[in-house]
Amino acid sequence: MAPSATTTPVASQAGNSKFQPFPSHATSLEYAASLDAADPLRSFRDKFIIPSKENLKATKLAKPDHLVRGLSQDESIYFCGNSLGLQPRAISEYITAHLDTWSSIGVNGHFRDITDSPLRQWQLLAEQAAGDMSRLVGAAPEEVAAMGTLTANLHLLLASFYKPTETRSKILLDWKAFPSDHYAIESQIAWHGRKPEETMVLIGPDEDEYVISTEKILSIIDEHADDAALLLLPGIQYYSGQYFDIPTITRHAQSHGIVVGWDLAHAYANVDLKLHDWNVDFAAWCTYKYGNSGPGGMGGIFVHERHGSVDYSQGEDKPLYRHRLTGWYGGDRLANLGKEFKPIPGAGGFQVSNPSVIDLASLCATLSVFNETSIQQIREKSLLITRYLEFLLCADTTEETRKFRIITPSDPNARGAQLSLLLNPGLLDRVAQRLENAGIICDKRQPDVVRVAPAPLYNTFTEVWKFVHELKSAIQ
Repeated sequence: MAPSATTTPVASQAGNSKFQPFPSHATSLEYAASLDAADPLRSFRDKFIIPSKENLKATKLAKPDHLVRGLSQDESIYFCGNSLGLQPRAISEYITAHLDTWSSIGVNGHFRDITDSPLRQWQLLAEQAAGDMSRLVGAAPEEVAAMGTLTANLHLLLASFYKPTETRSKILLDWKAFPSDHYAIESQIAWHGRKPEETMVLIGPDEDEYVISTEKILSIIDEHADDAALLLLPGIQYYSGQYFDIPTITRHAQSHGIVVGWDLAHAYANVDLKLHDWNVDFAAWCTYKYGNSGPGGMGGIFVHERHGSVDYSQGEDKPLYRHRLTGWYGGDRLANLGKEFKPIPGAGGFQVSNPSVIDLASLCATLSVFNETSIQQIREKSLLITRYLEFLLCADTTEETRKFRIITPSDPNARGAQLSLLLNPGLLDRVAQRLENAGIICDKRQPDVVRVAPAPLYNTFTEVWKFVHELKSAIQ
């Protein structure tokens, strides 16, 4: 159930605080502006390039000055950071620094730090990105690696962590997993000579619901306590926006001997994660959604320190380590060019190839923005701006009159920076066209869902107010 127009939900997952209700005059544009004036992150909006409404209509490549200033000063409202984040202004500086290094010193860029460059030498650049990402996911730097892309990384991790036996072979996953996750799991099962239809266990909500209770997830884990080898769930479900109770689910599954991994595509740079403290076995994420690294940007992985250790007790030439698909970049690549693979301790030992420096430059650029604040401060604004969005959506309406249903959990702690609106049948195309005409970018999912994602670093409370005004006008 969505909250009433004058109250906000109790934080059940945190268990220690109530969210204050919005006042009756919070439906005014002036109130939205007052929230923007009090926003401690308001200056971060200037660190991003906001497309103008005219730019959004462009069919020709814009000149660089247009990308910065826009073809007009009438900025669009961009609520699609859950699909692709906006471009940080730092991207141009970092990529230019990389290109200048390459053009001026060539191969020496691998081993030489350049004065005044924001980038480390190329051989250490992945470590620079991993160290910065580790602060966003609650891990030690050595538990994180910047590498590959999401689905490729999931395959590499599953190759190491999915070890089916005669008695334990099943993989538990989300009923509405993003297609690439489903494909990856299905193909890994088939690779081991098993039938996906017998080995994949889909965890879904009750009928006519979209939120899966933690209790139901735990009960399905109990049901498969003796035959499940691995659990892989999304930290945040991309369709409903539900933020799963990662520590509780992880702890419960591991108590039954089940390996636990998380796809954090929609959770990275969105919610306050504590992967090390939660004892997660492994995780993977992309960085181009809330992370703003650019389309197809380099991904990241987490491997808990207990799985990344390297033991040389049997001799320098006989390292003992967790099996994984190996490649040159995961080993002691500078000191060892022989045939014996000696992995780097930690998540870095799961790397397989020399990473793209231009992708790393883009990733490091966006991480430089995150380094100026904290994920805790970002999450604090996210909770407030998403609650305000929910409040305005439900204000002055009843469930019978509003012509849509919020399928994202009403508990702010059980969601990220996204509300998914299930519109009444036949409304989606009309609503989408009205929003597009108003220069408002959201993600629509057929047949009837609009996903609205106000990103804390660049979206404003005033934009939320304007969006709700346009939405309600469209559905009347």
